[in-house]
Amino acid sequence: MEGDDIIADRSAEMPLGALLAYHASQDPDRPAVTFNDATTSYSQLDARSNRKARQLAALGVGEGDIVTLAIPKGLEYYETVFAIWKLGATPNNVSPNLPAAELKAIVDLAKPRLVIGGEAVRGASPDFLVVGTEPDEALSADPLPLKTSPLWKIQTSGGSTGRPKLIVDNLPGLHDPANAPLGQMPGETMLNPGPMYHNTPFVMSFQRLFSGGHVVEMEKFDALRVLELIDRYKVNWVSFVPTMMSRIWRLPEEQRNSFDVSSLRMVLHMGSVCPAWLKQAWIDWLGPDTILEIYGGTELFGVTAITGREWLEHKGSVGKPIRGSEMRIFDEQGQECAPGEIGEIYFLSGGGTGSTYIGAEAKSRDGWRSYGDLGYVDADGYLYIADRRTDMIVSGGANIFPAEVEAALDEHPDVQSSIVIGLPDADLGQRAHAIVQVADEARERADDEALRAFLATKLVRYKIPRTFEFTRENLRDDAGKARRSQLRDERIASAA
Repeated sequence: MEGDDIIADRSAEMPLGALLAYHASQDPDRPAVTFNDATTSYSQLDARSNRKARQLAALGVGEGDIVTLAIPKGLEYYETVFAIWKLGATPNNVSPNLPAAELKAIVDLAKPRLVIGGEAVRGASPDFLVVGTEPDEALSADPLPLKTSPLWKIQTSGGSTGRPKLIVDNLPGLHDPANAPLGQMPGETMLNPGPMYHNTPFVMSFQRLFSGGHVVEMEKFDALRVLELIDRYKVNWVSFVPTMMSRIWRLPEEQRNSFDVSSLRMVLHMGSVCPAWLKQAWIDWLGPDTILEIYGGTELFGVTAITGREWLEHKGSVGKPIRGSEMRIFDEQGQECAPGEIGEIYFLSGGGTGSTYIGAEAKSRDGWRSYGDLGYVDADGYLYIADRRTDMIVSGGANIFPAEVEAALDEHPDVQSSIVIGLPDADLGQRAHAIVQVADEARERADDEALRAFLATKLVRYKIPRTFEFTRENLRDDAGKARRSQLRDERIASAA
């Protein structure tokens, strides 16, 4: 993929709050958002967001303000975000399931003009609007004066530390309605199975609306429902994390093949390392030209991309830098690594202002910045991810990368998901401990001995976990995220 293919042309940009009206003027009945099989048109969404904007303005929201959103997925979420942009303010997205104390910690960092969330977290801020509070019917749905948000979004991350930080995107609230990045095409239909408080679902869904497309929303990810919606709405574009891909692939073959997915033109995946066996299965199913993988972060330090066809020549890679960014691999002494040598991945942004943190500092080396991941490049410059530095396990002097072990475990037909962490060990320093999610009916088959025997065919002996733990609970959320530090701390505390 050439970097220029996804660099936005900024010559015809307009304020984000004006884009709904622009597309409605072309076709007022064009579908904008479908949620629970109810479709809202561009003209309807524009009118609803105008009324919502006046409601928020009456509560003091104005140009340059921040509004923290703890709103579940649905039409109210979309109309509220557009309302914020119409006022020249900035949305700060958080999970609607946060407890009040965790939300309060984010509010203390963001200092928003208003927080919108459920009754359970009302105490997080004195300036609070309860989810579901409809605007007064007397408020006008007419257009508002055009304003541009100085910052188009602020995302929130706990990262590996569990402490909240804000990732402030320094780009203003402007977009060219003819531009649809990352393989999207203007006017297409996309499915969003991911939570909106994660960056990729948020960005991809709203950029779909910015370019006049149709967003089919899912309240919560469900593998079978994904295929039903692709078939029903003839979805052209979808973004997954590997956890979602695995759950879809593990559906019974006759069930998976009973739906028409021929409308899919592109499947983008990112968010975590995709096991090679799973990636190969999807390429065999949908074809290499349908699959695109992106590696990067909300911080926009740098991005790599690889098509399915490239991946077949560089299996396991996440591609080469795009968008003009540069990449280097440094060892612990700050020396650039040779091809095949694992070190920490650093990027130099290829233009634009990127993102800044509130509540944290970016790791940098002479202007090069890191997400904290380890990896290496091959002789052709393609990047391969090893793991996060903070997750690496040093056991008896040997480095164990949890992502590699998890990929091998997840290939077992009875394993639904796995997390590998390092626990203290008096002899080895750390031992690899696997937390494995299996279905009840598979528990007798997938015991410690069976998994060790399976892994012995795929991994060198020292990488095989010393201890196993089994659970029926989901180990990752719908965005494929897991709080490793929390899982590790809980088990250390329990042992103590």
